[in-house]
Amino acid sequence: MSLKAQIDAYNVQKEAKLPSDVLALMAQTNEEFIAQHIKDNALQVGAKVSNFSLNNHSAEQVELADLLNNGPVIISFYRGNWCPYCNLELKALNDHLPEFKTHNAQLVAISPQLPDETLSSAQKNALEFDVLSDINNKVAEQFGLLFTLDERIVALYSQFGIDFEKYYGNKSYKLPLPATYVINQKGIITYAFLNEDYTLRAEPTDVLAALESEQH
Repeated sequence: MSLKAQIDAYNVQKEAKLPSDVLALMAQTNEEFIAQHIKDNALQVGAKVSNFSLNNHSAEQVELADLLNNGPVIISFYRGNWCPYCNLELKALNDHLPEFKTHNAQLVAISPQLPDETLSSAQKNALEFDVLSDINNKVAEQFGLLFTLDERIVALYSQFGIDFEKYYGNKSYKLPLPATYVINQKGIITYAFLNEDYTLRAEPTDVLAALESEQH
């Protein structure tokens, strides 16, 4: 099943479960956020990515330059393990890992979560790739993906029991725009999926197609 089909199925469940006023607020704030065009400031296809180093969920340092020595790198920026869309995306990417590896590609996911929460992401979704902790969003900022959550959504998430201090170690309410990149061995972005609508995510088959086109 495609990731889009999984997300569509989740959306049906969400609409059946949540009160109409909550759904209306989510839709309104999402539309307002989309209108800000934050993705226009983010790194796009053709841009060179600066090297960075982050710790993975096992507290080991992972450096982009080292990954690129072995082949292209897929990076998935996600919001946190409390986000159902992020979990669906991480699982879908994990399912395609064997196909990515046939192109010598390595996959990493990045969120501003604290190491314990990053470990929880990896365990909850049985992920077989590195999940990196971008504390205070330094790498997300480097990619131009950083934004601050609408205070109405912060209040709503708090009602859902989402404790930002627990997940991120602060209450800045800054998150990365969910985004998926393919970076070639020269450090150049060859594929970028960016959308202000957090319910839309890169299809793993499109990521695979980007890797295949790179080799022709």
